Amino acid sequence: MFRGGRLRRWWAGLRAIGADDRGMTTAEYAVGTLAACALAAVLYKVVTSGPVQALLRSTLERAINVQF
Repeated sequence: MFRGGRLRRWWAGLRAIGADDRGMTTAEYAVGTLAACALAAVLYKVVTSGPVQALLRSTLERAINVQF
């Protein structure tokens, strides 16, 4: 079992292993932003396609014309 001091040293050593990648956060943000833009472009193309627009239009018309 770990004692208090040994546990702190073990935890500090474990945290120090991943502390040396200071430049990675910028690259991760860039990749994440690029992926989000690509997904947005794909979704835009899907939503503006003819069949999907017809489906959305018919769904909205049915929702508006529902009888209570």
